[in-house]
Amino acid sequence: MVHERLRYTDPMATRRGFLLTRSWRDTPTGIEIVLWAASEDGALRLVIDSQEAVCFVERSARVALPPDARRRELPLVGLDGVPVDGLYFRRRRDLEALRGGAHPLRESDVRPVERFLMERFVRAGFEAEGESVEREGYREMRNPRIRAAEIVPALRVVSLDIETRGGSDELYSVAGAVAQRAGEAVVFVVGSGEPQRRDGYTLHYAVDQRGVLEGFMAWLRDVDPDVLSGWSVVNFDLHFLERRCRALGVPFLIGRGDEEASVLQPSYPGSPRVARVPGRAVLDGIDSIKATFRTFDSYSLENVAKELLGTGKLITGDQDKVEEIDRLFATDKPRLADYNLRDCTLVNEILATASLVEFAVRRASLTGLSLERSGGAASAFDNLYLPRLHRRGRVAPDIDRGEESAGGPGGHVMDSEPGLFRDVLVIDFKSLYPSIIRTFRIDPLGLALGEGDGTAIEGFMGARFAREGHILPGLIAELSAARELARRERDAPLSQAIKIIMNSFYGVLGTSACRFHDERLVSSITRRGHEIITETRALVEALGHRVIYGDTDSLFVLLGAPPEADARASVAERGTALVAALNASWRRTLRERHDLDSHLEIEYETHYERFLMPTVRGGASGSKKRYAGLVRDADGETRLIVKGLEAVRSDWTPLARDFQHELLRRVFLDLPWEPFVHETVQRLRVGELDAALVYRKRIRRDASDYLRSVPPHVQAARKLAHARGSRARLSSGWIRYVMTRNGPEPVQALESPPDHDHYLERQLAPAADGVLHVLGTSFADVIDAQLRMF
Repeated sequence: MVHERLRYTDPMATRRGFLLTRSWRDTPTGIEIVLWAASEDGALRLVIDSQEAVCFVERSARVALPPDARRRELPLVGLDGVPVDGLYFRRRRDLEALRGGAHPLRESDVRPVERFLMERFVRAGFEAEGESVEREGYREMRNPRIRAAEIVPALRVVSLDIETRGGSDELYSVAGAVAQRAGEAVVFVVGSGEPQRRDGYTLHYAVDQRGVLEGFMAWLRDVDPDVLSGWSVVNFDLHFLERRCRALGVPFLIGRGDEEASVLQPSYPGSPRVARVPGRAVLDGIDSIKATFRTFDSYSLENVAKELLGTGKLITGDQDKVEEIDRLFATDKPRLADYNLRDCTLVNEILATASLVEFAVRRASLTGLSLERSGGAASAFDNLYLPRLHRRGRVAPDIDRGEESAGGPGGHVMDSEPGLFRDVLVIDFKSLYPSIIRTFRIDPLGLALGEGDGTAIEGFMGARFAREGHILPGLIAELSAARELARRERDAPLSQAIKIIMNSFYGVLGTSACRFHDERLVSSITRRGHEIITETRALVEALGHRVIYGDTDSLFVLLGAPPEADARASVAERGTALVAALNASWRRTLRERHDLDSHLEIEYETHYERFLMPTVRGGASGSKKRYAGLVRDADGETRLIVKGLEAVRSDWTPLARDFQHELLRRVFLDLPWEPFVHETVQRLRVGELDAALVYRKRIRRDASDYLRSVPPHVQAARKLAHARGSRARLSSGWIRYVMTRNGPEPVQALESPPDHDHYLERQLAPAADGVLHVLGTSFADVIDAQLRMF
């Protein structure tokens, strides 16, 4: 129930807010939409009632409607040009009952709350006018007039974390910390004692689990955050808390307005749980950082914190976490509270360091997706495209979730030329696929309008695109201009959000989750990309340079000798001149060939002073997506860039990664490398490098489920379980192990000496040969030559 105690009413209020949560439900008088938002005056709740569910059907179709539904002739047609009528339902479930019938409906899968917002172009920020009522803890407006507004909110974030008895439903403690407010944090622990102030937080004791739950939820209501966060906060913490509340008969009141929260179970295998917390967005730390396309060897809190912050949890991965938490609860509850809170503060620091809340805000403002939604590229496309399509007099089909089609080909990856080179330039098409869409007018509506148009632009697979009346090219132009402004203003979260959204358009059109999916659309993008990158290679070579590799939107150019007139030109000047010539050539070509303005833009990206393209392991041909190079920064310092090689692969040991990295550095700087190889082998054999021999692999299902083939990391996991006297369940965990003379053994329970020959043959040799092969030698040759000296 929502609070009914009123404080005062403002009959003509104007409120500006930023959407946090949205919901809808059927009622006897129509569909009710509830929007919670953050505003300068605190939490704001908007209630819009008596709404209808809307879809469209061909005008010629005869459809039996329930008594309180209505049909209305509209000046609209489908993408196929067929006139349609609008169908209006007081209850969404009545619309659902007609889906899948003899007459296909159009846009019947658009939910009422999404349609309400998108048709007003409200994505996240809005301005509402109408009567405002102040209730306890928030303001409420019923049926206000709403329009879009640009809002950059200052959101209050609380990270939470729980500790439990492993494998049980017993709750030990709950911690919460307000982001960017040092000291505003609490931990509630089952136990006895007076509240005590510890380093940066207040420790509260409760006599039982009910007391912990009620105490934490009371604190949360007082702090009143806009956003809840944590690490796997939905799948673990909130899911556990909801189950405990239900079991103990405690209302799960972690939201606003005394409305109970809930955690929805996966709708299909592999899908995540979804938290519904009225008035508070839920940002999971893992999903949020993945949404920015940052990559980590592991997305565990410990690993991400160490990589981003240089610090980690209070119980390390080498310890038995479950055993240590149980011990602390029994013997040292304040230390358990310290550990519990540390996870909260780490999440807050990661959110700040990676600008994850700012990114989520910018993304919601651009796409219309809810703040907490990390996926949903197809839904974002709908939010941006459908209202524009309606204003062109067209409606879209329902999403056809049939079999995924083959779509167009992927990005063009050229055969590489293996070797060790000097002065290799990387030239790159800036946002190639969005630029192709914009240049060649690739667009769902444009495809429909281009049929039978003699002036249309030819695509691939028979596609023809109208030169006028399209939507997507203009949308990309708007986003491109906004990104340039964001880059000039150094708004990194906004720039990154726009880049990801623009680059998602191609992928969306290539999936059956998109209502506009058409193989002609996606092929007209990718095949045009192949054509462009291939022609650009020919242009580069015509200018006297060699292209030694190409990948989707980049070319790796080995500079030829400079013309006599430019003998003194620097590499940077020559690179700048090269891209200027290529851009001018494409402007001429597109005007002459297609009568189009070019929005293709080639950039001079990187100068590798030295560059290594290895061969395919065990072969003579050049590899793909695997290379290394040496660049010099503005301050004159050199650094290595490595892609795909052992030096940057988490499934290789630190021994191999560090060895290959140093070997590359020495080769690139023309330093003696053979003594380094010999020294590394010697140090390995005498045990000086034993700390670097640890493999780290993830176990994705229970260790006992491996029956026929038991890989080394699973063997190590079973040995760890035996050493601890318990059955290991590591379905989502990691195991660290060493290959010993008695096989793989876990780091936490090593009993045998390392098998140094294994590391010599399986780690050092492959890491070395990836580099040495292009020098005409091998690891074995170098080691054998040393042995022959004695």
